[in-house]
Amino acid sequence: MAVDRDTVSRVASLARIRVPEAELDKLAGELNNILGWIEQLSEVNTAGVAPMASVADMTLRRRPDAVTDGNIRDKILANAPQTENGYFVVPKVVE
Repeated sequence: MAVDRDTVSRVASLARIRVPEAELDKLAGELNNILGWIEQLSEVNTAGVAPMASVADMTLRRRPDAVTDGNIRDKILANAPQTENGYFVVPKVVE
């Protein structure tokens, strides 16, 4: 796929980017180079290669899904400057 100056102008318009007329040919060449690199990637044989999230083989440590602390609302609210009905009271913020 080749990109010409009309395509670059259209893409710039869709992206709401102002591109001077003198830059259109240069950008078309750069986009053609990028698309050439992408086409080269399609030539790589990736059959049997599993997708990766990281180049380092690792697994995340997991913790048991268990409740460890809780039911200490009164201790937590004791630190608050103002409470009401078991909740923190904070000033209203409206901008």
